[in-house]
Amino acid sequence: MATITVTHLCADRFRAETRGHALLLDQPRRDAAELGPTPLELTVMAAASGAAQGAVEYLRERGLPWVGLEVDCHWWLSGEPARVHRVELLVVPPARLRPEHHAGLLAAVDRCTVRNTLRQPPQVDVAVEARTPTRSGGRVGA
Repeated sequence: MATITVTHLCADRFRAETRGHALLLDQPRRDAAELGPTPLELTVMAAASGAAQGAVEYLRERGLPWVGLEVDCHWWLSGEPARVHRVELLVVPPARLRPEHHAGLLAAVDRCTVRNTLRQPPQVDVAVEARTPTRSGGRVGA
């Protein structure tokens, strides 16, 4: 089991931690500086990052250029229920590939754990526990 802890900092700002790494998240507000991406942006970023990881692994295993690979991502929202409706990923290798590597690269990206999770959504259980949080998030910004 993996663990992530999200702590409210102030206003619409949060700190997410896992394995000793921390990320700041927020919701954009006109009257305040932004600290980081929104939770929804992180979801889409996970899909793009997973595609990049799979593509780099494919290229590296075959001795093909992989440093500098990019994945461009475009996404759209749907209203009812509010959710990401569509995600388009464009894998841009750092060098031209022979046509036979296109199918292999697409297959590698298709095996991404994030994509598999989106295809077969996990069971998400939610509970409320009446306890005092273990750590204080402090204040960030005003």
